[in-house]
Amino acid sequence: MPITFRKSIRILPGVRLNINKRSWSITSGGRKGPRYTTSSTGRRTTSMDLPGPFGWRKTTTKRRGS
Repeated sequence: MPITFRKSIRILPGVRLNINKRSWSITSGGRKGPRYTTSSTGRRTTSMDLPGPFGWRKTTTKRRGS
């Protein structure tokens, strides 16, 4: 079984700093609306809980230029 590292720290109400082995990210929003997550690797995710067991997520990744 591999060992993983993940830590989530609440900075302000509704704002979290998430740290793992390879990157960090900031998550804001949530409760009754969309969550916005921006990662140090360039990934941006918008997600939202929908009624029942459903959810919606859209992820975009920065492309590295030459």
